[in-house]
Amino acid sequence: MQGFASRIAGLLLLAVACLSLSAATAQPRRETPYWASIASGQAMMRTGPGRNYPGTWLYVRPDLPIRVLEIYQSWRKIQDPDGTTGWMQVSLLSDTRSALVIGTSNQPMHEKPDGNSAVRFFAEPGVVGRLTDCGAQFCRFEVGSRRGYISINTLYGLDPGETF
Repeated sequence: MQGFASRIAGLLLLAVACLSLSAATAQPRRETPYWASIASGQAMMRTGPGRNYPGTWLYVRPDLPIRVLEIYQSWRKIQDPDGTTGWMQVSLLSDTRSALVIGTSNQPMHEKPDGNSAVRFFAEPGVVGRLTDCGAQFCRFEVGSRRGYISINTLYGLDPGETF
């Protein structure tokens, strides 16, 4: 009976090891730095890659664009729009591309990716929206139900010359 129990225990350990390996390979390693956004309504930045490290900031702004600087297991070292760096669990982040309107004045959101097209809305500095269809000069910017094209020069959340 002990031999049977030992074999079952060994098979269970093997199964757990296989599941651990498949979970690790399910998250492909990305080249850093890269852009991401905060997925959660509450996301804690910590001083190190683990829950045992002290929290430094509690973010309560979903879709806030962040820059991922380093990867360590299920933790990401990030930089926020103010330049603050720290560690956050990957489960609190999203690959959804977003941006933050920067500058000191409201920025026009155009009907088309052309500065001469009609202005649909204005976005205030500090507004966060989702990015899609980014060209050389404009990105499609979605803020709730409002959509328009905004100049890439007025956004934090993408690299110079980046298109997608």
